[in-house]
Amino acid sequence: MADEPLVLGIETSCDETGVGVVRGTTLLADAVASSVDEHARFGGVVPEVASRAHLEAMVPTIERALKEAGVGARDLDGIAVTAGPGLAGALLVGVSAAKAYAYALGKPLYGVNHLASHICVDQLEHGPLPEPTMALLVSGGHSSLLLSTDITSDVRPLGATIDDAAGEAFDKIARVLNLGFPGGPVIDRYAREGDPDAIAFPRGLTGPRDPAYDFSFSGLKTAVARWVEARRAAGEEVPVRDVSASFQEAVVDVLTRKAVRACKDEGVDHLMIGGGVAANSRLRALAQERCEAAGIRLRVPRPKLCTDNGAMVAALGAEMVARNRPASDWDLSADSSLPVTDPHVPGASHTHDHVHEAGEGNLYS
Repeated sequence: MADEPLVLGIETSCDETGVGVVRGTTLLADAVASSVDEHARFGGVVPEVASRAHLEAMVPTIERALKEAGVGARDLDGIAVTAGPGLAGALLVGVSAAKAYAYALGKPLYGVNHLASHICVDQLEHGPLPEPTMALLVSGGHSSLLLSTDITSDVRPLGATIDDAAGEAFDKIARVLNLGFPGGPVIDRYAREGDPDAIAFPRGLTGPRDPAYDFSFSGLKTAVARWVEARRAAGEEVPVRDVSASFQEAVVDVLTRKAVRACKDEGVDHLMIGGGVAANSRLRALAQERCEAAGIRLRVPRPKLCTDNGAMVAALGAEMVARNRPASDWDLSADSSLPVTDPHVPGASHTHDHVHEAGEGNLYS
């Protein structure tokens, strides 16, 4: 085990400062400092607030992760950081911190992709990823179907949301129902006591001529909002539990139907689901049911690893080190729209030497 790469990962793409420490495919520490309460009164994430929160939480969270892992900063074999996609200002805080630590320690720096990290984190739960891997990633900013033959170098998008992502739709409907922010957990909770068949909400992009793997939840969001508004205008009580259950069912029905279809079309006999919405209990249950019926093996990390975290970044960083992928150059920049086809951002020199040379002074103590 000692021969496996020991990597620290930093994640700041949105509102949570995540720092993880991984040795190979073993999770040693997963420290998170969330600013969600600071955004709640706005009903959504405020980029400037998120960036300032990351700045304040960064050093304490790194120190907490190292202590939890029982390792020293000098023991690390590399520093990995989310370079994109995400909120530009938030990403910059993480990238700047990673550069500082890597430079001071004389360790290689790896700028990695947020979406690829969400896939790779499953290695910490269920062992090495099969190749190829089919992944359904669902979160507040992304709803994507991805096929990867090598998580460090080859991730191919099959489909994505054309408007609202699934998690974004959950947040908006929670606001319509006055349930607060974030919307995913509270709607999941209310839906457990509701009837998923009570209201026939639309399933977007499921017609015979629609794109097979793309998603659209904007029409669903509008349909739910209009249904609720009509009830209120008529002076009738809104059945929050039934609305939550029917809305949630419409979302997970489309997600799982398209994911299973992609597996069948591509000849992949397993499906990995990640991202914050993967913590949804109904999504997990329906995915399991449909995968079993289709002879597909389902892999879903535990809920804490589905939401944004530093462990997923460390996991992908450890894989980069293990496969001898090139480190990133010091001019690594945050890219808010980094395509998933770039699992990591290597340096032009394609060597680790520049990192060790720059940091040979061992500034960190």
